[in-house]
Amino acid sequence: MSTHPVAILFGFIGVCFLAAASGGIFRPDDWHARLAKPWWAPPGWLFAPAWSILYMTIALSGWLVWRQAGFAAVVPFSVYGISLLFNAAWSGLFFGLHRPDLAFVDIVLLWLSIAATIVVFAPIAPAAAWLLVPYLCWVSFAGALNFRIWRMNRPSARLAVERS
Repeated sequence: MSTHPVAILFGFIGVCFLAAASGGIFRPDDWHARLAKPWWAPPGWLFAPAWSILYMTIALSGWLVWRQAGFAAVVPFSVYGISLLFNAAWSGLFFGLHRPDLAFVDIVLLWLSIAATIVVFAPIAPAAAWLLVPYLCWVSFAGALNFRIWRMNRPSARLAVERS
């Protein structure tokens, strides 16, 4: 008996929102509110809807590859899974541990894993690869923001701001 494609789609959605759960566990707090942020940082309310849409496209992307190749696409789904692990780790590193430096390393690895997922998905299901492009763009922006927050809040940078 084969599994219904809609059930598999809901499985992909569940896995993606499981990765998203770290963002619900490790949320912005007083520490985050006190951080210096660049003028171009988006308002906090934007992140939840943006990520919700992205997680849906990530799930749909995985499902499209499954429709073409099944779970026998071990390498593509391994890369996909690794990207979800890096995605899930970021909130814990940034908001949980208050380590924007480690979060930046994670987001660079996340970016690379998304790019690799696009590359391995493209020959199987080009639409699946294209669905990940907005995710890569958003993570590019988030990486730049993470980097800037990290640099603006180094002890030496904080001292310079306080002295002026």
